[in-house]
Amino acid sequence: MTLSVPKRVLPSIVFAQFAGTSLWFAGNAILKELQLEWNLPEDALAAVTSSVQLGFIFGTFIFALLSIADRFKPSRVFLLCALAGSALNVSLIFLPSSYFVLLSARFLTGVFIAGIYPVGMKIASDWFEGKLGKALGYLVAALVLGSAFPHLLNYTGSSLSWKFVLIGTSILAVLGGLAMILFVGEGPHRKKGSKFNPAKIFEVFKVKEFRSAAFGYFGHMWELYTFWAFLPVVLVYYNETQGAALHPSLYTFIIMAIGAIGCVLGGFISVKKGSAKVAYTFLMISGILCLISPLIFNLNETFFIASLLVWGFAVIGDSAQFSSLTAKTAPKESVGTAITIVVSIGFLLTIPSIQLLGYLSTVIDTKWLMFSLFIGPLFGLVHTKKLIKENITKA
Repeated sequence: MTLSVPKRVLPSIVFAQFAGTSLWFAGNAILKELQLEWNLPEDALAAVTSSVQLGFIFGTFIFALLSIADRFKPSRVFLLCALAGSALNVSLIFLPSSYFVLLSARFLTGVFIAGIYPVGMKIASDWFEGKLGKALGYLVAALVLGSAFPHLLNYTGSSLSWKFVLIGTSILAVLGGLAMILFVGEGPHRKKGSKFNPAKIFEVFKVKEFRSAAFGYFGHMWELYTFWAFLPVVLVYYNETQGAALHPSLYTFIIMAIGAIGCVLGGFISVKKGSAKVAYTFLMISGILCLISPLIFNLNETFFIASLLVWGFAVIGDSAQFSSLTAKTAPKESVGTAITIVVSIGFLLTIPSIQLLGYLSTVIDTKWLMFSLFIGPLFGLVHTKKLIKENITKA
């Protein structure tokens, strides 16, 4: 029997996810201001981005190790992590102005985002077991908008202090946590996990289809966050070499945010075509753009931005479908743990990718940076193709 899902549930999950993940890039959005005010090093971008990623990786590993999303009520976990992440995010206003403090606060914020993003996906899977690809399309769209939102805040509040961005994102995250517990709660398909068993982390990878879905996701993650992190660098370089006047914060927001449309559209298409085929198509598009990226800097302003918009659309459009495939192929009693550990490893891969481009930015011309990301889509395409052959295509 198909259970009816109250209409408030999906919009509430989407809002909560958007609000909670707005904490993610808050540090990046204000970095230029902090570099001037706090005398931060010029290469702080890679370190600040990596610190929140490392915190998220550490957090997701602990969540997976303790099977928190399967053993406890996910909506409560989400609320507590949104409150803690908000407090750490806004703490930079009150703590001493130092590089170490900034990196520490961003690391700890990342730890608690681990209880927001993957736990939100777990909650969605508990409500929308039959049409998970479509539901996760909306959910990852919320992640995209949440990640991009600090750049918009920084643009619209450019005449105000950087504190405006931190206060705004923290308030938003608290509201998201409250929305999740008040209007969503626990889904009808939730199966409470068994007692603490670290072996579950390794057991899920014994499933062939799950392994292929996870590896496809890993290839996608090599590209995604590095592309987002270095968008302002790419835009500044284009301005300098072409004499353009593109506002980095505004266009970073627009290019990131258009990915939300890709996520939602991919979710709808996955209902008919299947998640594996949708993920493969998006990954192919972004992989091609990696290969031709050095050429787009020679385009005029309109075509340059158009190319980045297509890239922003495609680079995240496959994420929800990989998450859907992961949830679909994982053992039912370990879905929360499976999603969390895959997300943890995926984000671990963003660190060498970000650091590689951080290093390359000092030794090669900026127009060649994104070219190095192609290894991720290539790896992901190989393993996603296996899912299509194995006919693991349903949403």
